Amino acid sequence: MLQKKVKKRASLLVMVILISSVGVFFILQSLNTNILYFKSPTDIKNNQDINLNKKIRVGGMVKKNSLIIKEHEIKFIITDFNHELNISFSGTVPNLFSEEKGVVAEGKLQDKSFFIADRILAKHDENYMPPELKGLMEKNAK
Repeated sequence: MLQKKVKKRASLLVMVILISSVGVFFILQSLNTNILYFKSPTDIKNNQDINLNKKIRVGGMVKKNSLIIKEHEIKFIITDFNHELNISFSGTVPNLFSEEKGVVAEGKLQDKSFFIADRILAKHDENYMPPELKGLMEKNAK
């Protein structure tokens, strides 16, 4: 027969495990609904069961001579050098955004070749330095 002290410890351990399990379940559910998956144009072309209603991020290089800027809309093509994806965006783009540069677009697919972006994130390499900081460093080096 188990003593009263052992029963109390066992029930406390079961409660802690149960509460921890419920907490982990809710954290994973929250991550599942809020996470944005990153895809390349090749991933999109090759994926047969892609969800068009789910928000995703697509990334690649902005194709040369593909940038079309109209009044309130910017259209361009991103490529991963295997496949291409047409992007449409309404809004302002980051200063680093230009042709032949890396970009990540966040939004929804209309079909496998057209993407409507809600947000544009320009990518830079690890050697990037803001012009203000670069000028300050050159001035201090003299």
